[in-house]
Amino acid sequence: MRRTALLVSATLLTGLLPFAVAGPASGADDPAPVPVDNFEGEIPFANPPAEGIFTWGSDTDDPPTLELAARGDAPQGEKVLSGTYDISGYGGFTHDFAFDKPAHDWSARKGIRFWWDGRNNGKKVNFELKDGGANGEASELWTTSFTDDWTGWKQLEIPFTDFTYRTDYQPVGGIDQVLGLTEMWGYALTLPVGGADQFAMDGVELYGKADQALRANVVTDAAVYPVEEGRSAAVKITVATTGSAPIDEPVTVAYETAGGTGESGKDYTPVKGELTFPAGTASGTSRTVTVATLRDKAGENAETVPLKLTVTGAKAPAENPQVVIDAHGLPYLDAKLPVKKRVADLLSRMSLAEKAGQMTQAERGALTTPGDIAAYDLGSLLSGGGSTPTPNTPEAWAKMIDGFQLRAQATRFQIPLIYGVDAVHGHNNLVGATIMPHNIGIGATRDPQVAYEAGKVTAAEVRATGIPWDFAPCLCVTRDERWGRTYESFGEDPALVESMETVIQGLQGAPSGKDLKRNDKVLATAKHFVADGGTEYGSSTTGTYTIDQGITKVTRQELEAVHLAPYQDAVDRGVGTVMPSYSSLDILGDSEGPVKMHADAAMINGVLKDRMGFDGFVISDWQAIDQIPGDYASDVRTSVNAGLDMIMVPYAYKDFHKTLSDEVTAGRISGKRIDDAVSRILTQKFKLGLFEKPYADTSGASAIGSAKHRAVAREAAAESQVLLKNAGGVLPLKKSQKVYVAGSNADDIGNQAGGWTITWQGSSGKITDGTTILEGMRKAGSAVTYSKDASAPTDGHDVGVVVVGETPYAEGVGDVGNGNDLAFSAADRAAVDKVCGAMKCAVLIVSGRPQLVGDQLGDIDALVASWLPGTEGDGVADVLYGKRAFTGQLPLTWPRSEAQLPINVGDSSYDPQFPYGWGLTTLTSVPGGGTSALKALAVAAAVAEKAGSETAGRAIVTKARLLVQQKMGQTITAASAKPFADADHLLLTGRYGQAVAKLTAAYRAV
Repeated sequence: MRRTALLVSATLLTGLLPFAVAGPASGADDPAPVPVDNFEGEIPFANPPAEGIFTWGSDTDDPPTLELAARGDAPQGEKVLSGTYDISGYGGFTHDFAFDKPAHDWSARKGIRFWWDGRNNGKKVNFELKDGGANGEASELWTTSFTDDWTGWKQLEIPFTDFTYRTDYQPVGGIDQVLGLTEMWGYALTLPVGGADQFAMDGVELYGKADQALRANVVTDAAVYPVEEGRSAAVKITVATTGSAPIDEPVTVAYETAGGTGESGKDYTPVKGELTFPAGTASGTSRTVTVATLRDKAGENAETVPLKLTVTGAKAPAENPQVVIDAHGLPYLDAKLPVKKRVADLLSRMSLAEKAGQMTQAERGALTTPGDIAAYDLGSLLSGGGSTPTPNTPEAWAKMIDGFQLRAQATRFQIPLIYGVDAVHGHNNLVGATIMPHNIGIGATRDPQVAYEAGKVTAAEVRATGIPWDFAPCLCVTRDERWGRTYESFGEDPALVESMETVIQGLQGAPSGKDLKRNDKVLATAKHFVADGGTEYGSSTTGTYTIDQGITKVTRQELEAVHLAPYQDAVDRGVGTVMPSYSSLDILGDSEGPVKMHADAAMINGVLKDRMGFDGFVISDWQAIDQIPGDYASDVRTSVNAGLDMIMVPYAYKDFHKTLSDEVTAGRISGKRIDDAVSRILTQKFKLGLFEKPYADTSGASAIGSAKHRAVAREAAAESQVLLKNAGGVLPLKKSQKVYVAGSNADDIGNQAGGWTITWQGSSGKITDGTTILEGMRKAGSAVTYSKDASAPTDGHDVGVVVVGETPYAEGVGDVGNGNDLAFSAADRAAVDKVCGAMKCAVLIVSGRPQLVGDQLGDIDALVASWLPGTEGDGVADVLYGKRAFTGQLPLTWPRSEAQLPINVGDSSYDPQFPYGWGLTTLTSVPGGGTSALKALAVAAAVAEKAGSETAGRAIVTKARLLVQQKMGQTITAASAKPFADADHLLLTGRYGQAVAKLTAAYRAV
């Protein structure tokens, strides 16, 4: 599911005010301007903590390019700051003042101005100030914007009074929400998204003299004040000033309850009056206005009582606060009633606009204003990958989401939002959370209990931050390792994927949904329906992707056996939501050709809902309906009629809401279809207990990233390690050995966590808390020498460990052919050659898919597929040093060359480097006895199969596998590999006797 982060999207920030775009209008007695940047070279391109100008962005291609360019038309001096950009997420540049010097005092000035070379592109550019705090990266952000709707140079003047406090992002969670101006740390510009362009600016300076009267502003402590009928609401009104100085002139605030849906004298006691803040009042001084509500005996919808504020002598709040008298006495609010009756009652009361709102999901950073939650009756918000509050802490997440839920209380029926996030291997957007191995590593454990425990920890950490809905697990059956989402799959065998679906119970609890109200459970999502893992290489039409979002061409029999099978199990387990795939499905022989899954009514309505009996709701992927052929109205109509219940329209929530309503009014979408969709959504909200407890229960927050949770991740990481080769018993290592460690992924927690970690694409480096593989080895072993590039002398060491592999990526960005391949990097290859040429060595491959080892395999004594183990490198060290045995098995076939791809268990032609299911062990005596032992195991397997004993059956087949592996050694041939791989599939489907028979065939083929 594509998730472009929107932390600072310039077109979508809340509460932005336009720049004053007239030329200089300073008074004759104004002081001379104070230069900030002339862009003549006086300020370097440098990163914090030094003073300088630097760029940033949501991923590697989003930061703009910058240069100081000589231009004859430069408004000031000879050079201007210019650059190019092509931003899909967010990107821009900053001028930070030096952290080791005092902050600047701008409080005596009226505002800031600069020259901008207009492109007349009609796009908004965001401009923000960095006020107070410890430094430019730990300050408070104040923002405004301008629209580039002219051509050529224009000087823009921005009074400081135009800046508003940023509600979507604050580096330290905000400080005092007062633009003080006495401690300024610089400024930043966020450039527009959605197309390549260029820019130029010049002459940033402070202008004018501060007008004390204009520097005062009045704020309220909230925008919405829900209150039980008969109780009173207290609205706190505060006066504050830029510069934090006392006000020089009196400020009056006239207040009056007026308008709204509440009836004066019946629902509330009207209030009217005036507050005065005398001259000399300290900034931050507050007064309180109390609004009393009246009780009656009738059940009612929620009613609004706006408090109109008229401010003299200061800037008024951005919006008038409103008291909301809670809905009460209605059947849908009765938690004792069956969910079905509550849903029916609420649905019967809702208008078409309210129903359309429930079917709409927006990205939290895309809200034009928080008031849109109530204005459009939004049913859901989400955080895309990297779309996080700042600071990125559990407290900030809960506070942010509670703020959104508060807005939903201003609607007629106070239907709570359901907030969703991609927690695909732990609460991976949250710094400090427990990051599990990616699914491919969980599949390698072959341990359903590990999957369950990983889901359990994830749910607890996610729910503790106020989030009740997780877009996981991915039930894709990956069939081509060139796919950039390979690591999101549990493996290439549908039987393996099904066995790992215990994760759903870890996330949700009981299949009935009775546990969803708990503060440690979340609603799960089975994705991506269906056959996203079967897309054909070269079939994608999305940007430069080669396979992701492409076309899956299968027979109906293959579709059922391989790709659909995991979804029936998910439905049986009570999964609450299902997300369709971006990809298209082409069922061979039906003559329909490729059909986008978001438009495939036969699969969503016919198979998922009708045949499988799925009674949750279907949520679209990120902007996915836009890929359906036709205009926007057609996209909406087609997707909803195909069975989608909620549409993820991160940017286009207003257009979608209107279009959906229009399509229903025109009769092109039936009211029955809408009612079905909304009923499904409301059912899950009631099951989650959101009507009774819409706000975050943070009582479990102390367990986030706890030792107990990390122990689960450590266990999962250890069990996920697959020992592919172990010549001479190099592993496990001994504490008495001197170990030489090298390679790009030995000491990089970002690389070992992979994509979907803190940001959508993930990134290298120290991006979150945890233990790298190197750190784990140092704790577990004795003498360890580390040299990333193997440049340090190798003499005097007993054994080498080279940790190589991939750097993070997500989705189609990671497709092979899209700037990626399956080979080691030149640096990794050189490190392997040097270390393995000097001593006995073990090579660990940290990656989301198999890597081509090629001719280096002969020089490598021990080879380990480490996958993407997450934050707990201790788990990898545990098996390296023999604290735990290697027990992992390949969830994917390991190819000899890229020319073999796709290659999967069950193929008629099958000659891999290592077969599916392969995995050597340590610390375990391998059974002997050859064919006679296999015969005995076959008998025992048949007995276990007849008795339905999974524990005994798995143990018997495992003994046979270890015996056969020992004989196969490194002389794996097509004749032995095929039955060996088939045996693991048979084991997973409970056919233990046949599994031993296949292993016997592999033994004889050696």
